[in-house]
Amino acid sequence: MASSGTLPIVPLRPTSCGAAWRFGQGDILDDFKGDALRSEAILKRLMELSRVATLAEMASGIAHELNQPLGAIATFSQAGDRLLNRPEPMVSRARDVFQQINQEALNAGEGIRRIRRLFDHAEPDRIRSHMDEMVVELEPALQALARAAGVELKVDLQQPLPDVNVDRLRIQLVVFSLVQNALEASAQNLGNLVHIEVRADRYAVETSVSDTGAGIPKELIDKVFRPFHTTKAGGTGLGLASSRATVEAHGGTIGFENGVTAGSRFWFRLPIATS
Repeated sequence: MASSGTLPIVPLRPTSCGAAWRFGQGDILDDFKGDALRSEAILKRLMELSRVATLAEMASGIAHELNQPLGAIATFSQAGDRLLNRPEPMVSRARDVFQQINQEALNAGEGIRRIRRLFDHAEPDRIRSHMDEMVVELEPALQALARAAGVELKVDLQQPLPDVNVDRLRIQLVVFSLVQNALEASAQNLGNLVHIEVRADRYAVETSVSDTGAGIPKELIDKVFRPFHTTKAGGTGLGLASSRATVEAHGGTIGFENGVTAGSRFWFRLPIATS
């Protein structure tokens, strides 16, 4: 028995030179620090990837929002040119103005297309992975977010799970984004639980994130995954749009449903890897 005020010496991992001896509490602290550093590194990479994904979806959203009106400008300016080019033109100077509008509109459309090509989603760098391992690797960072929000985070993983072919970090970013949204929804509605579940059937591995928030209002259900749509003050409305793009790039599907009384459940399914 160690005397008061001293630390017990305990045997740890065996090595080729015999048992390694270290102070027990020191080993626990080292392990904790190692887990914290790994979680911090993962979190930093996720945040960096999140910024890139946000820029990509922003470019896509701008193109979606502007291409149609720019096309209308081009159409109307061409019509005006035809009207002014009749045997009795109205004002020759107006014709020059309309021609300039037409050219500028076409140039703007081409510029947007160039931006979209820059941010097109490349084929993910996929490796065979287990979804449960990706969630476990991410869990310390998610638990830290949950504690900060005052919400309990529960993780329920089916084992064993079949492999999926994925870009690990991009799929972890989807999980991170869904959990972050769920924590915010639960905290705002005085809920106290977010639940991550990973299950599999014959065809796909499904990951779901359930919250105890207010749920999605009926009038917003069709807009949830639309770029630039948000109910958050200061939100970009790009997180779920980016998640959908990532999941679909992996050949998967993503969706959600409201709870019977409260809350919502967001899920995504990834196809099982073929041999």
